[in-house]
Amino acid sequence: MQVTILGAGAMGSLFGGLLAERGHDVELLDVNSAHIDIVKAQGLTLDTDGQGLRTVRVAINRPEAATSRPECLIVFTKTLHTANALEAARGVLQADTLVLTLQNGLGNVERLARFVAPERIAVGVTTVPSDMVGPGHVHSHGEGHIRMMMADGRHDERLSALAQALTEAGLSASIDPTVQAAIWQKVAFNAALNSICAVANATVGDVGRAAGARALAHRIGAEVLAVAVADGISVDEAGLHATLDHALDHHLAHKPSMLQDLLAGRPTEIDAINGEVLRAARRLGAPAPCTESLDALVRLREGLAADR
Repeated sequence: MQVTILGAGAMGSLFGGLLAERGHDVELLDVNSAHIDIVKAQGLTLDTDGQGLRTVRVAINRPEAATSRPECLIVFTKTLHTANALEAARGVLQADTLVLTLQNGLGNVERLARFVAPERIAVGVTTVPSDMVGPGHVHSHGEGHIRMMMADGRHDERLSALAQALTEAGLSASIDPTVQAAIWQKVAFNAALNSICAVANATVGDVGRAAGARALAHRIGAEVLAVAVADGISVDEAGLHATLDHALDHHLAHKPSMLQDLLAGRPTEIDAINGEVLRAARRLGAPAPCTESLDALVRLREGLAADR
């Protein structure tokens, strides 16, 4: 397949590298000059379960310099960069290009619809682990899955072919008509742990060791899922609480992306996570006081960091 990845951070590079390794025609698009330069000169270093450390040759460019005309464009940019990234990458979008968002948060289909016809948009969620060791070097250890569907619910052969290609590349993927429930589950998880860790400058293990903070994480998760239920989405609350406890007990040194962004002086994805939940909560008349409090505190820290 001809696949372009928009946003070649840890996740985008992993997906693109594994697809390229299987012989697919892949182009990575990103704005990180150090990452681009190393991948162009030396290749992309992958370190994954089962295959270990190796280097894969894969095309990489800035979005405005893209050369590909893909069947599928997979969007991995942070939500706050979606519009600018798609504007810069307009040249890769053909009349029939399938565009799949695997981004965090809610509202991604609506953001893509400013650039792509709704019937060409697919939405999904992934739990595949991936970390950027440094420019040109990604590692992924542990299991994960990708669930996706066309945003309008219809069947599309190209999305099915992409799911098969991802699975054959070692990324377990499936077409799932209940993907919205999975997206809300991940949003609930991120609204809880990302926001608490960001405000407290704490690792996931720090939160897990503090009884009050652990209870707050579970309360935020429950609040978010209650909003989903109010919107008519069937959720697995017990599954969410089990996932939170697993992370709190085992991902002890992990610093979630929202905390990493604050420490680096970058804007966070708070608006696409807690912010989108709160907009839905207000629309549906569902209370979410803890989610709202953490949203305000993260935005405060974000604003203070920007002023310094």
